Amino acid sequence: MQQFDLTDEQRQIQEMAQQFTADAITPQAAEWDEKHIFPKDTIRAAAELGFGSIYVSEESGGIGLGRLEAALIMEAMAYGCPSTSAFISIHNMAAWMIDRFGGEEVKQKYLPSMVTMERIGSYCLTEPSSGSDAAALKTKAVLDGDHYVVSGSKAFISGGGENEIYVTMVRTGEDGPKGISCLVIEKDMAGVSFGAQEKKLGWHSQPTAQVNFDEVRVPVANRVGAEGEGFRIAMMGLDGGRLNIGACSLGGAQRCLDEAINYTKDRKQFGKAIADFQNTQFMLADMETELQAARYLLYVAAAKVTANAPDKTKFAAMAKRLATDSGSSIVDRALQLHGGYGYLQDYPIERFWRDLRVHSILEGTNQVMRMIVGRELTRQ
Repeated sequence: MQQFDLTDEQRQIQEMAQQFTADAITPQAAEWDEKHIFPKDTIRAAAELGFGSIYVSEESGGIGLGRLEAALIMEAMAYGCPSTSAFISIHNMAAWMIDRFGGEEVKQKYLPSMVTMERIGSYCLTEPSSGSDAAALKTKAVLDGDHYVVSGSKAFISGGGENEIYVTMVRTGEDGPKGISCLVIEKDMAGVSFGAQEKKLGWHSQPTAQVNFDEVRVPVANRVGAEGEGFRIAMMGLDGGRLNIGACSLGGAQRCLDEAINYTKDRKQFGKAIADFQNTQFMLADMETELQAARYLLYVAAAKVTANAPDKTKFAAMAKRLATDSGSSIVDRALQLHGGYGYLQDYPIERFWRDLRVHSILEGTNQVMRMIVGRELTRQ
C-alpha cells in the first residue's frame, strides 16, 4: 500500500495547509466573493508558510518541494476558496519560471520579494487574439541596445492591475514558437497600463484585467532564458499550472461533496433523511468514485512532472482534463442534492459552482488537453 500513499512529510504539509485554510480562508471566503475583496493579507500570510515559493529552490529562498506537495497545498486551500488558491498557484508558476530559467541577476532582482509575496507575480501568455493558439502571440519586443522595446496586450491576466511583476511571453523573432522569448516586466515601468477589471462569473476574490504595453523599455537582463526559449519555458510552466488548477478543482469538489453528505443526512423528505434514499446514495457514490479517480491520476501526474518523466506533459494534460471536468460535475450534483437551497448564496455550493467552471478553460482548454493526449498517442 505504501507506494500509493502519501509520506509522513507530505501528510504534515497537507495538514498544515488544511489548518491554514480552516483558520484564514474558509471563514472569510463567502465575503471575499460577495464583495469582490482581493485578500492580500491572507495571501501574504500563506507566503509566511512558504506557499509563495513552493517549488522555488531553497538556494533562492523557496521551500523546494515537488509538484505533488504543491498539489496537496492547492487542493487544501481550494477547499476554502478555489479562486484564492488558484491565484497563489499562478504566482508560484511565475516565481518558478524565474528561478528555473533565469540568470543570477534576474533571480536576485525579483525572487527575494516574490518568496515573501511582498511583490506578487502574474503569468502573461494569452492575448486578445491568441488563446489556445498561444504560439501565434503578437506582443512584440524589439532589441534596442541593452533594452527590449515591448508593445502589445495580454488578456485575462490574473493579478492584472494589482500585481507588481509580469512574467511575459513576447515575440523577439520569427513567427511561431521559436520566435518567442520570456521577459520580466514591472507594473511601474513607463508604458505599462491596464484595462478595466473584468466582471467575471466566478473567481471574485482575485483581480483580472488586460495588460497593455506601449513601447515599454525592459532591460535585456530581465530576460528569462535565452532568446527563442520563451515558448518552451511557457509550456513547462503550464505542466505545473495544469496540475495546480486540477488540484483546485479537487479541493472544491471535496468541499461540495462533504457539504452534500451533511445536508442530505440532515434534510428530511417523505418522513426520512434524503441520505437514506438509494438514489441519493448512488449519486454520492458516483461523486466519490470520480473524485478519487481524478485525485490519484493527478497525484501520479505530479510525481511524473517532478521526476521530469518523458510522458509528463501527457499525464499533466490527462489529469487536468479529468480533475476539472469531474470537479465541475461533482459540484453540479452537490447543488442538485441541495435542491433550491443549493442555488442560494446562503450556502457555499453556488460559489464553488461558479468558481470551478473556468478551470476547464484556463491553463489550456480541456479540448486542447485532448489534443495533447491524442497527439502523443498517435505519435508513438
